[in-house]
Amino acid sequence: MSATPSRDTVLCISLAGRPGTFGVRFHNHLYQQLGLDFYYKAMRTDDLPAAVAGIRALGIRGCGVSMPYKEACMALVDEIDPSAAAIESVNTLVNTNGHLKAYNTDYLAVRQLLAQHQVDPSTAFALRGSGGMAKAVASALRDAGFAEGIIVARNEQAGRQLADVCGYRWVAELGDLCPPMLVNVTPIGMAGGPEAE
Repeated sequence: MSATPSRDTVLCISLAGRPGTFGVRFHNHLYQQLGLDFYYKAMRTDDLPAAVAGIRALGIRGCGVSMPYKEACMALVDEIDPSAAAIESVNTLVNTNGHLKAYNTDYLAVRQLLAQHQVDPSTAFALRGSGGMAKAVASALRDAGFAEGIIVARNEQAGRQLADVCGYRWVAELGDLCPPMLVNVTPIGMAGGPEAE
């Protein structure tokens, strides 16, 4: 991609409650490295249905979906990939001639990484968080055969629900528990997010 987008440049966006700049720089860098005439732009919206309609109407090719829109987007698309359907959470929209298909690439990536690194499914784990990313990771672990898991979430309702759906145990705090694998899917460390205690 050239430094200046042209009328032929393919536009991709992200929709987030708190858009950051890292994803924008990362995507645009990769597009340039791959020689793709694509441009990525972060967007904020207070009207999700209008934003999704805009993706379709303006021919925006792809859209990354972040908090708090990962679940609400599902009712606004034409097709939901199995990677997103089972966990009711999306993070990517692909627009093919006005047909919007939703995916959960977090789920797909975790499944691929577990297989690629041959992580033993008998490994016990703790997963911190209970939002959309937590759903993707917990579901990927479950579907890869990981049976011994703990969902650590301060939000009791969301934590218990995720644990129940995936067949894991819920706790509010990790305390003295020390499983060999820890996965953090909380917003701690994100730009503008809460700091670690």
